[in-house]
Amino acid sequence: MPYYIYKIHSPIRHLEKVAQHAAFKDASGEAKTLRTSPDLPAGCTVKVIFAENELQAEDLLSQVREPEPLIGDDY
Repeated sequence: MPYYIYKIHSPIRHLEKVAQHAAFKDASGEAKTLRTSPDLPAGCTVKVIFAENELQAEDLLSQVREPEPLIGDDY
């Protein structure tokens, strides 16, 4: 399964596929370069996602995740 790199534009969560790599090391390196790029628009994040295809990658990136519980929040 490939690793996909996406730019996520906020506030409407527009997904823009940037690249696809077979190895995590290559995908991670390119994502780090994109994140430090001076021409990255404000409010835009760069994510790497491991998925079977683009449709699954975009579905996973579109899902809203619950926040992690806070330490001491066990009552």
